[in-house]
Amino acid sequence: MERDLHYIHVFKTNIRQLDPVCEMKNALDNHKDILEWSIDCEDVDCVLRVVSETLLPETIINLIHQFGYQCQELN
Repeated sequence: MERDLHYIHVFKTNIRQLDPVCEMKNALDNHKDILEWSIDCEDVDCVLRVVSETLLPETIINLIHQFGYQCQELN
């Protein structure tokens, strides 16, 4: 399924490893406004990609900050 590019948010993070049972993963998996998400831990920027039709980048950044990680929108 193809997504509108306006709904794909891309961020630079410091998430180097993702534990399958960590609270952040659960929060992203269960967030009602997140359609899909992924983290490329092998990329130098540890890129987080979030697909959401309603969330603003600032909201996603604040969510990631709550778990002690850095997060900055990439343009």
